[in-house]
Amino acid sequence: MTKQTMGKKTLGRIIADNRKAHHDYYLEETFEAGLVLEGWELKSLRAGKVQLKESYVKLLQGEAWLIGCHISALQSVCTHTIADPIRTRKLLMHRKEINKLQKAIDRQGYTIIPVNLHWKAARVKLDIAIAKGKQLHDKRQTLKDRDWQRNKDRILKGG
Repeated sequence: MTKQTMGKKTLGRIIADNRKAHHDYYLEETFEAGLVLEGWELKSLRAGKVQLKESYVKLLQGEAWLIGCHISALQSVCTHTIADPIRTRKLLMHRKEINKLQKAIDRQGYTIIPVNLHWKAARVKLDIAIAKGKQLHDKRQTLKDRDWQRNKDRILKGG
């Protein structure tokens, strides 16, 4: 394999996906942000030891922070480093994007949640979305629509 094919193969590879985000929220607009990580966290991401399930993004003093993301430390982590799996991590975004996020969460009922964590070239990127929470009847309707779409495709395909 050449270097070019190796690079293309790893482009856009998903590390972790927040499936509950699509179930619990209406996702309106997505953004891509970089993460400030430590060395042991990067090794754990390569091993897939990350969970976005209960994490969220908070804006403090004009900066975006990822809170509640759990990155488990590997057994081979250096002993002189104290590994905090749930530490708050800074997101790297442009000022215009942060301002747009701030305006969105000032509206009633909106929040910012992580959607997925992926590789882009040799960097780790986080997709975040402006989201509005679904109520129980909305979730049921989504499931009904999905089932109907599946049945409709099955009928049209094979009869």
